Amino acid sequence: MEDKLKIGDKELDSRLFIGTGKFADYSLIPKVIESSKAQVVTVALRRVDFGTPEENMLTFLSQNIVLMPNTSGARNASEAIRIARIARAAGCGNWVKIEIINDQKYLLPNNFETIKAIEVLAKDGFIVLPYMSPDLTAAKMMAEAGAAAIMPLGAPIGTNRGLKTRELIQILISEINLPIIVDAGIGRPSEAAEAIEMGAAAVLVNTAIATADDPVLMAEAFGQAVDAGRKAYLAGPGATHQFAEASSPLTGFLRNE
Repeated sequence: MEDKLKIGDKELDSRLFIGTGKFADYSLIPKVIESSKAQVVTVALRRVDFGTPEENMLTFLSQNIVLMPNTSGARNASEAIRIARIARAAGCGNWVKIEIINDQKYLLPNNFETIKAIEVLAKDGFIVLPYMSPDLTAAKMMAEAGAAAIMPLGAPIGTNRGLKTRELIQILISEINLPIIVDAGIGRPSEAAEAIEMGAAAVLVNTAIATADDPVLMAEAFGQAVDAGRKAYLAGPGATHQFAEASSPLTGFLRNE
């Protein structure tokens, strides 16, 4: 059965997106992508040094992946719009992850400024995937503004704390007619599987892979976990019950003599 993830102008087989920050050695990234089978990779434009190949993140990425520049460092809509346009002009394509953060303590995204940026960039022909704090009203406004997917955080960025916003993400999955991609906070492959199993279209993982003792092996584990979660979702998990129910009948086998 064909099971593609459709976003904008792309059809994807993998539901694991990879981030490229925090890697001690950029040369690990191609191995991570290969072992995970990820097809979408996000890169902060500030880590792209076109004048120094060994410091240019793009030199470590194959032509087969979908490059998704992100606007990391942007504090408002204007800055995010400028970064997105610079990335496209530099040949990075028309996919962009909008990331607007002006909270320096918890690093929570600014939903209001993000909506402003989506409105401009979607009209400008970008495939816009906004990183956001899970809120139904904000997600609806982002969809109306032209977002191609919605990317709620699972927990504060870089914490590896898992799906702390699970109930809010489930609401978005139920109510928003766009792919919901859990971004930030996922720390274990089991948590990625859980997100996909509950109906998320994909997950984006960076810190959990980059800071693992063996990033390549961890990337493989995440790829397999996402596949397992998707199969479980498609299979339709059985209903939960408050009380125990025997899996075999308790009558008809032994008789009182």
